[in-house]
Amino acid sequence: MATSVGMVNLGCAKNQVDGEVLMAALQKAGFELRDDAALADVAIVNTCGFIEDAKKESIEEILELAKLKKEGQIKKIVVTGCLAERYREEVAKELPEADAVVGIGANPDIADIIARVAAGEHVESYPPKDRLPICGERVLTTPSYFAYLKIAEGCDNRCSYCAIPLIRGGFRSRTMEDILAEAEKLVADGAKELILIAQDTSRYGLDLYGKFALPELLRKLCKIENLMWIRLLYCYPDCITDELIDTIASEQKIVKYLDLPLQHASGKILRAMNRRGDRGSLTALLNKLRERVPGIVLRTTLITGFPGEMEEDFTELAEFVRDIRFERLGCFAYSREEGTPAADLPDQVEEEVKRRRADIIMEQQMEIMQEYGESQIGKTVQVLTEGFDRYAECYFGRSYADAPDVDGKVFFHVPAGKRKPYFGKMVRVRIDDCMDCDLTGELI
Repeated sequence: MATSVGMVNLGCAKNQVDGEVLMAALQKAGFELRDDAALADVAIVNTCGFIEDAKKESIEEILELAKLKKEGQIKKIVVTGCLAERYREEVAKELPEADAVVGIGANPDIADIIARVAAGEHVESYPPKDRLPICGERVLTTPSYFAYLKIAEGCDNRCSYCAIPLIRGGFRSRTMEDILAEAEKLVADGAKELILIAQDTSRYGLDLYGKFALPELLRKLCKIENLMWIRLLYCYPDCITDELIDTIASEQKIVKYLDLPLQHASGKILRAMNRRGDRGSLTALLNKLRERVPGIVLRTTLITGFPGEMEEDFTELAEFVRDIRFERLGCFAYSREEGTPAADLPDQVEEEVKRRRADIIMEQQMEIMQEYGESQIGKTVQVLTEGFDRYAECYFGRSYADAPDVDGKVFFHVPAGKRKPYFGKMVRVRIDDCMDCDLTGELI
């Protein structure tokens, strides 16, 4: 009987894609895949090691599985992903319950690693990071109607707070042909929406083609029949060219939604973060986007409490958020990460102050998002149907303004006599209310 394997994917969508490639390799090697890692012979934890909260979540997951192993419910535990890559010996030493601790460069060897672990061997392996495949066959863990499409790996931006280059290595783009071939297969298998991801999607192609090639890639993706939505996540503001803006504006299949992790608005803090720009230049870029792409939804992420952030820097950030009125925003307290330049900076901010500032930004943002939602009342929006809420007795889905997992939902009722939509169907919904930043309406 084949050894059964299940995986717990933690962290970002990029890590999720890596996990999907791992599962496909295991399936091809003859292992039996289980949706629930707790019901498998071998449980793989595909960890995140980006910030402190993510590290804690990864460790807690390993310890939960260790209890099941002790009880005999599972036999072996394999730890891979960013935490294993970053903390190697520490993970192996502090979590002896793990039967294997392997870095991201070991991903191509996963079938051999599982076989060795199943045979009773303890495995530790940390090949070079650039052995991590950017692509490959995948066992999708998303619903069939949308999929993430990774277009590059690693990062060259070297933001002073960020451990990604330490973990993932330098920026590597996939070839355009490779991306298009995968996109066509995903759409043929039922994907209506493709979500482009990388550590920095807007830099795509610079290493391979000597230019920012994202606009060209997008135009080619738009030619795929039956593909309805293309969404862009993780775009670095410095690489938003006029050509990219024009492509977003002119191509119907590209949803008018852009994720730009700006991190801060104070020029002083951005320089300390090893990022370019200031409040003025960022405001000019965002105004240009809104002017050239009517109706665009702008998402950003911000960091409060970076070393040296004074009250006036935070005030500038809060004013920036209030003035720009991002339709979507997340704010996080700065996480001091070992090995990053920012960890050694003077004037570290107290934890309580960092978190209080993040809370203030998010309270302000919730009001902005509620007002944005109320501005949609009376409008008709296209919604990708995702499920049925048994308690509210209505369907729900996402509009162009909502990325999976990070944004809100549109809840809608189906009038008597109208055909009920299947999951993955695009429908039109007339919005009649906004509750806690989620839209509600009726199928038309």
